[in-house]
Formats: sequence, C-alpha cells, structure tokens
Amino acid sequence: MKTHAQRVWMVDTTLRDGEQAPGVFFRPLEKLTIASRLAECGVDEIEAGIPAMGESACKEIEAIARLNLPTMLTSWCRAVKKDIELAVGCNTPGVHISFPTSSILLKTFEKDENWVLGTLDDTVRFARQYFDQVSVGAQDATRTDMEFLLRFCQRSMALGVHRVRLADTVGMITPSALMDMIETLLIRLPGLALEFHGHNDLGMATANAVSAVDAGAKAISVTVNGLGERAGNAPLEETAMALFGIGARKSKMRLSGLTRLCNTVARYSGQQIHPAKPIVGSRIFSHESGIHCAGLLKNRQSYELYDPKQVGRCSTRQMVLGVHSGSAAIMHALAHRNIRIDADAAQKLLPRVRAAAAGTNKPVSPELLESIYHRTLCTGH
Repeated sequence: MKTHAQRVWMVDTTLRDGEQAPGVFFRPLEKLTIASRLAECGVDEIEAGIPAMGESACKEIEAIARLNLPTMLTSWCRAVKKDIELAVGCNTPGVHISFPTSSILLKTFEKDENWVLGTLDDTVRFARQYFDQVSVGAQDATRTDMEFLLRFCQRSMALGVHRVRLADTVGMITPSALMDMIETLLIRLPGLALEFHGHNDLGMATANAVSAVDAGAKAISVTVNGLGERAGNAPLEETAMALFGIGARKSKMRLSGLTRLCNTVARYSGQQIHPAKPIVGSRIFSHESGIHCAGLLKNRQSYELYDPKQVGRCSTRQMVLGVHSGSAAIMHALAHRNIRIDADAAQKLLPRVRAAAAGTNKPVSPELLESIYHRTLCTGH
C-alpha cells in the first residue's frame, strides 16, 4: 500500500459504547486504568462516558479529566440541552452530540427531520460556547435517506462542528456501500470531516472501518476487543493493525501496547478473548499443519503476516504437534529438548505422533514426544 499523508484520528469509545455491552461494568479505578492505557497506546480521543447517566458517571468523567492525559477527552450527549449542561461540569474539552436521523429512529422517538435540524442548531450553538471541540453524530446514518443526511451534514458544517460521525448503528452496511456513501457525501460537500462508527452485526466492522478511511473518512470510532452492544463494535486492535501495522496510514498509535491494553479490558469487562481472536488471541501464532511449520522454519513471513512483538506479545510462535503435523515440526520440537534426529527418523516417528494426537484429541506434549522417540527409535519398538 502506498504511503498516505492524511493522519487517521482514532476515537476510542470503550468507556462509553463498550460499557453498554450487556453485563459489562467498569469500576472507577478500572476506568482510570483503561483511559491511561489508551493514552499510552497513542489513541487520539477517548469518549469518557455519558454525563446524563448521573452523578457517579459525571464524577468518573471528571476523574479521567484530572489525569491530564495527552489525548482529547469527550463526553457523549443526546441531543438535549440538559445533557450538554451536565457535560460542561465534567471538564472534558470535547463533547459529542448524537441525533437520530433515519426514518426508523425518528418514528421510534416520535421526532421528525425538522426537529433534528432545529435541535442541531440549538445544541451546537450552545455547546460551542463551552467546548473546544464539538462533534455531532448521525445515528443509523447507514439507513438514513441520503438527501436528508446531506442536509444534516451541510448544516453541521455551517455551524462549525469539528466532525460528523456516521454511525452504522445496526451493523448492516457493506464496505462497498459504505465507500459509496462516504464518497457521495464528500463530493457533494467538499471539506466535510467525517468519522465512522461501525457495529459488527454482520462481522464487517473492521472491514467497514478500513474502507471508510480509504473512502476519505478522517476519523474512526472503535472499542478495545470490539466490546459493545450485540455483536460489538469495530475493534481498536484490528483496525489499528490493518491501517497502521500492515497498511501505510499515518498515526501516533503505539501498537506495541495493544496486547497489554486488550488483556486489561478483557479482565475488567469479564469478557474473555477468544483464542482465535485476531491480533490478541492466544493461539493465533500456533501452527500445526506440516506444510506451514516447514515453511515457517525457513521463513517466518511464509505463513505469518507480522511479528508478534509488533503488538507487544512476549511469546513467539508455537508449533503444535497433532494429526496434521509433519516431520519438520517433530525435528524442531525434539531439538528444543536437545535431541537431534534426521528426516528419516522423524518420518518413523510421524505415524505414532499423529496416532497419539488422534487418540487423545489433544496436541502431543514435548514430554510425550520424547517418550515416543525413546520407545520408537531407542528401543527398536
């Protein structure tokens, strides 16, 4: 991928949208730790919470603000003046105001398009008196009539908002459709600063986030481990690696802190990381296939996209001995136990290693492998 001059602004909403995942609750000290680790990773903006949730939420947001982290802090508000007044007391330099824009949500909340545009004027004018940064969000933007979405964005620009967030609230859009939407908006409204907030209901949140940037979005809203309602949000760690670790997008993100950050959020949220979870899953650098193991022993890049150390993983790859293993992996595993054998000897061990793995439906441990070696090659059995 060629180098891109435009830096991507990363907005993390783990402490707001992530905590809305059913059963997830972060204690005050945990929120401070998460915010600190997000800042250590170079996240540009942290959505610290929802002041309208009450006095305790306001105190928690204020406590994060007192950390003086090197990142923009924002409070999330509904399109209600009282919410914004509460946010003023939380001392965050930024505020985000969210509006329902699709016909489905407008009907649900018994509002109409005129209400949206009128309230947009009132709330943004009020918020700009108190906040350095004011962004607005179009809830359910991906199911919003394009002409109305254009009017919403145009009015937002005229009011001087910092960014307009396009929320794929039910995770229904595809990368190609999202790119069409963003490109249409930017063609019709040059200079519009867009942010994309994706949900993962169809498993496309990461792809949509990357596609949004490719189409011209300046900011991406994410959560650690993809934590969030229903199937979750675009995961910070996946999006960051795709854009900055593998791609050539510019960012101040420090990817080496991702593993620590993700493990911290998993522990505090009580939501375990799946072993095969991209970037931080426990087994994503484990290999069993004979072809893969043989290739990796010659060239790490043959079957691994990036070095585990790039995302702060202490452990390196692991070659698992199982029913799909080949002789190269057996030779490698025995060498780690100071036993050197040639390819012919490894071929003799291979059927017994595979049989042992099939019999227990588990990988063959180094100890069992050495036992098989002694029984097969050293005693002649």
